[in-house]
Amino acid sequence: MKLYPHQIEALDLIKDKNKCAIYYDMGLGKTFIGSEKMASLKAKANLVVCQKSKIDDWVKHFETYYPDCFVLNLSKSSDMGAFLSICLDDEMLAGCQNSQVIGIINYDLIWRRKDLLGLHNFTLMLDESSLITNRTAKRSSFILKFNPENVILLSGTPTAGKYENLWSQLILLGWDIPEDRYFKSYVDYEWVDRDGYWDKQIIGYKNIDHLKRRLTKFGAIFKKTAEVIDLPEQIEQIIELEPSKDYKKFVKNHYLEIDQGPDKDPIELLGDTVLTRILYERMLCGQYSLDKLEAFKDLLESTEDRLIVFYNFNEELNRMRNIVNEMSRPFCVVNGQVKDLYAYEHCNNSITFVQYQAGAYGLNLQKANHVVYFTLPLGLGSCDLWEQSKKRIHRIGQNRPCFYYYLITKNSIEDWNLDLLRKGKELTDDLFKHAENQ
Repeated sequence: MKLYPHQIEALDLIKDKNKCAIYYDMGLGKTFIGSEKMASLKAKANLVVCQKSKIDDWVKHFETYYPDCFVLNLSKSSDMGAFLSICLDDEMLAGCQNSQVIGIINYDLIWRRKDLLGLHNFTLMLDESSLITNRTAKRSSFILKFNPENVILLSGTPTAGKYENLWSQLILLGWDIPEDRYFKSYVDYEWVDRDGYWDKQIIGYKNIDHLKRRLTKFGAIFKKTAEVIDLPEQIEQIIELEPSKDYKKFVKNHYLEIDQGPDKDPIELLGDTVLTRILYERMLCGQYSLDKLEAFKDLLESTEDRLIVFYNFNEELNRMRNIVNEMSRPFCVVNGQVKDLYAYEHCNNSITFVQYQAGAYGLNLQKANHVVYFTLPLGLGSCDLWEQSKKRIHRIGQNRPCFYYYLITKNSIEDWNLDLLRKGKELTDDLFKHAENQ
């Protein structure tokens, strides 16, 4: 395995640290830096936590570059049993001689495997460590119960610009600062009444230079792509669509009945809460928008190049897939049920459908230089998902300009959503107010 100069530099910066955070942009090879750091720590037991879609990639990585290691996919019950049998038994672990035992598990499964809390003297590596920013989530609270000897955090967007989300990662790095003191030192906020309960509303940040110096002391290193390599230009194009009559009717009445033809029952959309109104407005701008589906078809007809298409809901995929089938274009899908990249790899006119949660992180799709956003992500973590999705094609190995096409319904929730994403906001009061005022 040959490392790039910036990767060698990173390993040198953290060579004396047994707990570190590699906050490098996507595409700079955090996988290689992290795995080399893990190898150098020489712990017999090692646990890698990643997204479900990345398990096979990590297994393949270790099997390819570290053939002496015993690599186990802990989503398989047999591998989990073997990992626990070896790593919870000091005598058996010592019998592994010079090889390391590496167990790989995903964030959504780890908190269900409570036996893993018995691990000791081990290395814990979190791929996309920003996924534990919500300390009350089951995955986060479980991971924080570990007592690893070594820690390696990997993330291109550790906070997504939101420093209040960093505290959980600091604890793993060994900075034992109480959460309330962390907030008082680095976060400006005010208390607001949210329908009967008081909540913190972030209004800004402070002492950030000091925070970064402290992070460096605790093994955090940072690197932007622009510091390492000149990547091609990124070009965004918004394709504006008129809101449909159905959309306007739903916004006005908070109710709509969609006729599906004589052989099917109509679909009823009842926006009796703010959240359901937001959900159905998004659907009416996406899967139920004939104009958007037509615009998607027009895009396909305008190029024979590979296209990456990001979407949210299964019905969006179904309707787009029907269009692609009619045009006889090869396609593949990455979502929670399947990870199929055959058409992407082998057909230069392929369409690759990617559901945000399953594929916005980690995929290397630089064979393509066109991304279509059929709909946008919304809610907790949406800014990070959006930024990460753009990096799937804009990374090392890309030598062509990258084009991003947004199919946006004018004067709709999609306008608001895109504006919030560009401002680094998520499902905020602004969006709720938008829905409430419709």
